[in-house]
Amino acid sequence: MKKGDLLWGFALLIWILLLVIPVTRSATITASDAHPYIAGFIKFAILATMGDLLGIRIRHNKWIVPKGIIYRAVVWGIIGLMVTLVFTVYMGGVGAAQASGRLPFEGSVLAQAFFGSAIMNVTFGPMMMVFHRFTDMFIDTKYEKNEGPVTLRELIGKIDWNSLVEFTWLKCCPFFWIPAHTIVFLLPAEYRVLVSAFLSIALGILLAIANKEKLAKVVIAA
Repeated sequence: MKKGDLLWGFALLIWILLLVIPVTRSATITASDAHPYIAGFIKFAILATMGDLLGIRIRHNKWIVPKGIIYRAVVWGIIGLMVTLVFTVYMGGVGAAQASGRLPFEGSVLAQAFFGSAIMNVTFGPMMMVFHRFTDMFIDTKYEKNEGPVTLRELIGKIDWNSLVEFTWLKCCPFFWIPAHTIVFLLPAEYRVLVSAFLSIALGILLAIANKEKLAKVVIAA
C-alpha cells in the first residue's frame, strides 16, 4: 500500500468520524444549518476532489495531482452551492405539485423523493454536467497554453459531445444519479448535501473503472 493510499483513506476516515461521533455530528449539522452554502461549498470542494484523485489513482495505478487542482476544487465547491439550493427547490417544488394535483401520490415520501430526483436529473443535472465539463476543459487548456487566452469556441470544438450525451446524460443520469438521489432525498434534509458529495466519490470510482476497461479493450484490439 502506498503512502498516498494511507493519506486518502485517513482523510475519508475523518469525514466518516464526523458523522459517527455524536458530538462532531451534532456540531457539523448545526454549522451546516447555520451556513448551508458555505457548508455545501466545503463538502463538495473536499469530497468531490478526493473522488477525482481516487479516479486518477485507479486509472493510472499511482497518485497524480492534476494541474490546477485548487481551481478544480473551487469548481466543485460552486457545484456544491448549486446542489445546496436545488435540493430544496426540487423537493419543495415536487411537494407543492403533489399538493396541487399536478403530480400523483401526495403524501408518499418515496414518490416525492423519486419525482424530485427524476425531474432534477433531467433538467438541472445535464446543465450542471456541461458546466463541469467546460470548466475542467478550461483549466486543462489554460495550462496547456501556458496561461494563454482560451475562447468559448475553442472549448466547444474540443468537447466530446458524443461521450457527454451518450454516456453522461443517457446512462449516468437515469441509471446512477436518479436512483442515487432518490435515496438521498429519503434521508433527513441535513444529510442530503453531504451524502451527495460522498456519491461523487462513488461515481469517480465507477468512471475510472469504466475508462480503464475501455482503454484495455483498445489496447487489446490494437
